[in-house]
Amino acid sequence: MRVRGAVSYDGSPFHGFAANDGVRTVAGDLNEALSRVAGVPVAVTCAGRTDRGVHAVGQVVSFDLPDDADLDRIRRSVNRQCGPAVVLCSLEPAGEDFDARFSATGRRYRYRVLAREDPDPFLAATAWHVAAPLDVAAMQEAAGDLVGEHDFASFCRRPKPAVGEPEPSLVRRIEEASWEGPDVDGLLVFEVSATAFCHQMVRSIVGTLVEVGRGRRPAAGMPDVLAARDRHAAGEPAPPHGLTLWAVRYPEGWGVSAPGDA
Repeated sequence: MRVRGAVSYDGSPFHGFAANDGVRTVAGDLNEALSRVAGVPVAVTCAGRTDRGVHAVGQVVSFDLPDDADLDRIRRSVNRQCGPAVVLCSLEPAGEDFDARFSATGRRYRYRVLAREDPDPFLAATAWHVAAPLDVAAMQEAAGDLVGEHDFASFCRRPKPAVGEPEPSLVRRIEEASWEGPDVDGLLVFEVSATAFCHQMVRSIVGTLVEVGRGRRPAAGMPDVLAARDRHAAGEPAPPHGLTLWAVRYPEGWGVSAPGDA
């Protein structure tokens, strides 16, 4: 049977999600644990292939298991093996045609920035510490210009086309992009959702917006950055540890995310 699972993980000890021989990855740990428990080879497909150091609250995976598999027993056993770094939050039967990646209609990410002079040891693994004051209003203005369908070549690592194939399109449609905060501790949260993202897109957007907040580039300059279609026109990617895959949307709505998330 085809199975759908919701997965949360701390990306700090992993070289990304995708299985990769010789290094520890989220999929590698899951595949090994699931195969051991199920007694058959298992290979998970994910909704979003997060990079090294990136976290997830609402990652979604799909894979096949024997029809008589006890999903609750399998989930508990995998969590004993992989937790607390990786946790299967839920497992449920899915339609035969369900694919965690290709059935998804949207992804939502959150990026956390600690904007204050002193760092916080309890946020060091999940938030980018920026000691300089940030103009959040300017960052919000610049983020608004990203909403809609654009060519995000300035914000993405350009993939190499296959031999004889045209260069892949980097046109994407951002549905929402906004900042919240700072809270009393100086924590800012950038939330962005889109039908799909290209490689390093969110981190490059955050890095550019923080440059706006620092006064290093104008808030009104984002349309020019998009129009340039040149990676050098945008800022450096923000560090990976501040980024979390928050939720994935399917035709029936947004999937599992953090408790209390709308």
